[in-house]
Amino acid sequence: MKGWSTRELVTLAVFGALWGVAEMTLGAVLHALRLPFAGLVMSGLGVLIVLTGYRFVPRRGAVLTIGLVSALLKAFSLGSIVLSPMLAILAEALLAELGLALAGGQPRRGPLALAGALAVLWSFFHPFVGQGLLAGRGMVEVYRRTLEAGARLLHLDPHAVPIIVLALIVLHLAVGATAGILACSLGRQLSRRLQVEGA
Repeated sequence: MKGWSTRELVTLAVFGALWGVAEMTLGAVLHALRLPFAGLVMSGLGVLIVLTGYRFVPRRGAVLTIGLVSALLKAFSLGSIVLSPMLAILAEALLAELGLALAGGQPRRGPLALAGALAVLWSFFHPFVGQGLLAGRGMVEVYRRTLEAGARLLHLDPHAVPIIVLALIVLHLAVGATAGILACSLGRQLSRRLQVEGA
């Protein structure tokens, strides 16, 4: 954080709080309803928030900082298991940071799309870690449920395992890339509006 301005830190805190509140409210509702691919929806929304924040503070470590704030807020959720969602938030933030680093770190559509795609891809693998390992439900059971949900969502033969897995991976990458592109546009619009209001 050395060399970061107070304005930048406040901006990161605000976007981290937005992500955290989204996880504590909408995320809790979606998971309580046991909707299929609730994690994908929340990952896409989280990436949209965090990469919009990156548009305002395009510095290495900004995305991870927003993720840390969000994860800390998630820790204060009542009546729910928070370790698994906290792990997901931090993993997504780290992967987004990796994507930005690989693409040069510029807050443009390409780097943001790559960062978003890598971050949301984690939500495909997370159930195997969060439920299969941490919650003790067993990797085989998580694998079975994932394939069944994927087959229903994509209207595919449940026995076409490679096609289902590939389609789910492509779906997660597409949602993440779309969220990154939307974050670029949203960040630009918010920046212009703030400039007009501050003029």
